[in-house]
Amino acid sequence: MDNVQPLPAAVRSLIELAIREDLGDLPDRGNKTAIRLDRTVALSIPPDISAVGKIVARKEAVISGSGLVAEILSYYDPRIQSSILIPDGSLASADAAVAEINGPAGAILAAERVVLNFLGRLSGIATLTRQYVQAAATGSNQPGKPIICDTRKTTPGWRELEKCAVRCGGGVNHRMGLFDGVMLKDNHLAALRRSAGKALSLAEITRQVRAGIPLHIPLWLEIDFLDQLREALPGAADIILLDNMTLRQMRQAVMLRDDFRPGGPPLLEASGGVTLKTIAEIAATGVDRISVGALTHSAPVADLAMDFIEHE
Repeated sequence: MDNVQPLPAAVRSLIELAIREDLGDLPDRGNKTAIRLDRTVALSIPPDISAVGKIVARKEAVISGSGLVAEILSYYDPRIQSSILIPDGSLASADAAVAEINGPAGAILAAERVVLNFLGRLSGIATLTRQYVQAAATGSNQPGKPIICDTRKTTPGWRELEKCAVRCGGGVNHRMGLFDGVMLKDNHLAALRRSAGKALSLAEITRQVRAGIPLHIPLWLEIDFLDQLREALPGAADIILLDNMTLRQMRQAVMLRDDFRPGGPPLLEASGGVTLKTIAEIAATGVDRISVGALTHSAPVADLAMDFIEHE
């Protein structure tokens, strides 16, 4: 979590849930309960054996989640020590050691899968995000533009962690939830126009909505057609989301916005159908932002493993 301590309560609860589903219960910290509940360890590893292990990247990966390692290990045995060798946001080459862990062998073995599940999932998101950021940069002729954003298409309960992983990969977080941003989509607009009893323009709708929210809360407007953009430009949207538009339509949208208000606002955000194969062409249209749901809903798990390098 960006190396911030202590961890948020929601993240600690998620760690506890992961441990419970693996061990069947939550260990009593310091009482070696983990060793007792891990049947394999209890039957095969003497309690006085210590070990040193390394978490290794089998393939190149951008690391995320390293700040969780010590917290997870502390549930199994407070004597376990860990050191992070490659911090969050850094690229680990194939076969590079990401972290070193030492302490009671049985407790380390019990904790191994939970640690790797968190690191693998989050590093996978960071790695995929880095790939999208780099691919977009090859198509853009403006440094730092467009920015690559995530969406709310996250694993339930994991949103804070997954959005942190996006940042580790060089992406930018879209709104965290429904509470820190306002986005008017097609169904919202249909309901608003019906309740108003008349055909309000998109500019009128965004001005009305903008008047009711604090200035620090961003206002998005989703559109599908260029005529809607023309209608919306005089309004109060901070960001206009171009939903599933063609490359030609996106280029025209940028020209329309620049003719109306050079440099924005509103910012223009491309969304829908974005892949690693298409993102460079989308970036070349001149849009300011590209939102990619795949960063969190389709990222492969990074290939990380733990190897014991010493035991006695």
